[in-house]
This record gives sequence, structure tokens and C-alpha cells, in this order.
Amino acid sequence: MAQTKTLAELGLTAQAGRRAEITGVTTDSRAVRRGQLFAALPGTRVHGAAFIPMALEKGAGAILTDADGAALAADALAASDAALIVAEDPRAALAQTASLWFGAHPEVMVAVTGTNGKTSVSTFTRQIWEVLGYVGINLGTTGVEGAWSAPLGHTTPDPVTLHRVLAEAEVAGVTHAAMEASSHGLDQRRLDGVMLHAAGFTNFTQDHLDYHKTFDAYFDAKMTLFTRVLTEDGVAVVNLDDPRGEEVASLCTTRGIEVIGVGRHPDARLRILGQRFDDTGQDLRFSWQDRPHTARLNLIGGFQADNVALACGLAIAAGAIPGDVFATLDQLTTVRGRMQLVARRDNGATVFVDFAHTPDAVRIALQAMKPHVMGRTVVILGAGGDRDASKRPLMGKAAADNADLVIVTDDNPRSERAADIRAAVLAGATGGAEVIEVGDRAEAILRGIDALGPGDALLIAGKGHETGQIVGDTVLPFDDAEQASVAVAALEGRI
Repeated sequence: MAQTKTLAELGLTAQAGRRAEITGVTTDSRAVRRGQLFAALPGTRVHGAAFIPMALEKGAGAILTDADGAALAADALAASDAALIVAEDPRAALAQTASLWFGAHPEVMVAVTGTNGKTSVSTFTRQIWEVLGYVGINLGTTGVEGAWSAPLGHTTPDPVTLHRVLAEAEVAGVTHAAMEASSHGLDQRRLDGVMLHAAGFTNFTQDHLDYHKTFDAYFDAKMTLFTRVLTEDGVAVVNLDDPRGEEVASLCTTRGIEVIGVGRHPDARLRILGQRFDDTGQDLRFSWQDRPHTARLNLIGGFQADNVALACGLAIAAGAIPGDVFATLDQLTTVRGRMQLVARRDNGATVFVDFAHTPDAVRIALQAMKPHVMGRTVVILGAGGDRDASKRPLMGKAAADNADLVIVTDDNPRSERAADIRAAVLAGATGGAEVIEVGDRAEAILRGIDALGPGDALLIAGKGHETGQIVGDTVLPFDDAEQASVAVAALEGRI
């Protein structure tokens, strides 16, 4: 028999005391089935209430919306016997409803927010758990990875998708899950209803101002992970090296939340003391509560130590024994599309792919490569269309200030003119570096690799793990790692 729940079991109360046996929960009017609850949420372009008539025609048993939505669909609702739930904050109500509908999720849950590093931290946390023998997954930009896998449409999916995926993972035997908490997802309350053992903060730099409009709004959205989603008995793991790190720690302390500080900061409980780099990784010296340790990281880039430290903190906060956690570090592997070595020329030159798509991420990635590179540093980058345009010249400047050769190319132009985006990046690419423009991304990769001499390294920035390029409304197949491999093979005469 199909599952049903009453409105009371879902924590909802309908107007006029109407009752309903709910057969499912959805935000997609096209997917409504008889007896389901349809959530009509306010949107940036159109209110979901516009789709209430369609949902009712398909047999929706209940409608969840706000007062504006109820007014917009008043006629259709009046002609229906569906239960109407009017919530002051329908997004929060939907998240709690989805949590109660699907019921279960992995026993141990952690989440991480910040501008950069979320995917790496969540993936390293999952890898640590796996080495320790736990059945773990990470959820975010790269989908669901680990002991159980599934695709995701967003870094932080909508509450119905999120709680369905978590419930399916729990049924599949997953006990530990690390997830990325995007600012969009937090602002839209997609994580509400997830019970977290711990939450992490990586850093805060410019991104997503097309959505949040101001730095303060962007920061406040991220902070709701600690001020609303994480309960007082949870643990916050905070990168104290970030300029906003101490502020994050203070917000948590004010709520009575335990804080584990990480980084080079003197107050960090997990403190990075030193790094020594070579062509395949780095040796790390750190302390845990003032007791020194050393570890090998087979990871390129000094910033990876910061990501690993945060992952260690999350694993410890979620119950793992510190010494056991530190013993796993030499088994951590590169995260797909994050400072990933994808090709090597016969002359020893190396090619890396990284998701860096903000000014700070580009700067950090290039600076992190230098200790591993004996020759020149070359970078290929562009900027996405229909996104924060103010960061484009800043990305160009970050590249020109930290590389020897900059090749400006197309990223995901979307609906904008690609040439206009490149021009904005080029406008900021001033300094000592040689700068050229190559619009076609495949040609840019070929030319970048062709320019590599012995000991040089190329960073292909911006798209990381992505396997498509968005031009207009079309997603064209494109994989930076694959293109790099093909280019090296062609230049070395292997094809």
C-alpha cells in the first residue's frame, strides 16, 4: 500500500480545519499526483501560485503557500476541496514537511559552507570516514559520491530532493554524510530539517552578488548554517585564518555552540605549523590541542592543507578519534576537478584542472601551484555569463598578478555575448604577465599546452569537474580534463 500521512503528522494545519491524507510532496506542478501536497513558493521571477490551478487539476490533495500565493490563486482554491496551508515562511514549512515525509537520513550528518573549498572539504571528510570503516557519502556540486551515488541538479538541492536522497542513502546503508551548504540553499531554507552533528566554514570572498546583491547579504545567508540550521548541541569547525573567521566563531560561541578552530591562527585547536612541497604533494606539520603531528598529503597546493584541516575537524566533531583521523591523511586523493593533475607532457610539464571561478580562488590556486613548479605558470580562464559581472576584471587581475602567461577564453557564456565577457576579464588582466585572448576553449587549451616548456605547469581554471559548456540554452559536451589529454596526445604525436 502506498505511503500516506496526515497533515498533522507532517506538522501542518490547514485553513477551515480541512483534513487530507497526503500521498507525496512536490514543488513541480507537472509532477503532481493525486493526493499529493504541492508547495507553491514565491520565486525571483514568478510566484509558484501561478501553477496552483494545474496542480489542482492533477488532483493535488493539499496546497502549501504564503498569503500572497493564496490570494493569487483564490478562485482556483475556492473551487477545490484541497486543503490549503498558508505559512508565513512556506520555504521553511516545506523543508520541515519534507523531513517528516521522508523520515530518515544517515545517522551522522555534517555540512560545510564558504565561498571556496566546499566540495574538497566534504569529499575529504567522506574519504576520512571511508578509511575509518564507515559507510559515507558527500553531496554537492559533483552530485552524490561515495558508497552510494546519485545525480543532483544543484549544489544544495531543493528540500524534497534533498530529503528523498538522504532517505534513499540511509536505506542503502549509508551511515555518514557530508554535504555542501550553498548560500542560495541556505537563503532558501533548503537545509532546514536536516539534523547536523557539525558545520564547517571555509572562507568568505566575492561571489554570487548577482543573487545576494551585497556582501552583507551574502555573508548573512552563509551564517544561517550556524545561527539557524546547526543546533546548540552541534559543533562548529571554523577556519580562523579567514578575515571573517573570528566573527563566525563569535557568532557560534554566543549561541553556546562548541567551536573547533583550524588554520595557522594561534587560537586554532588544529593548527597548521608548516608545509614542505614537492612535485607530487606536500609534507604537513600540525598540532592538535598543542600536540604536534606530521602527515603526508598527496595533494598539490598549499590550500589543500586548509581543506584537509577543516575535514579533520568535521570528522572529529562528528565523533571520530583524532589520532585515527590523522592516520588517514596519506590516503586522501585529489578531488575531481580540484587541482587535479590531468596530463603530463613528455618534457615533464604538467596540466591541472581546477574549479576556481572567483578572483580569490584563482589567486589561491596559482599561488599554491608555484612551490610545485620549477618553470613558468600558465593559466587559462574565463567567466560565466548571467552571473556576477563585477568579479570578471578581478579574476583577470588575479590571473595576471600570479601567472607568467594568461589565456582568456570562454567559460559558460549562457545568454551573454562571449566576447563581452572576455573583454571584461581582459580589462583587469594587467600586470607583468603576457596576456592573450583565444575565444574557443578547446583551442585555448591546445595553445596553452603547446606553450609549456620543461618544468612549466598549466592551470585550466573555472569549470573543474563539469562535462558541458553552456552556450545560450544549449549544453555542449566539453570536459577540460578530456580536452587536455587529447591536446597532449596530439602534440606528442600519439594520435
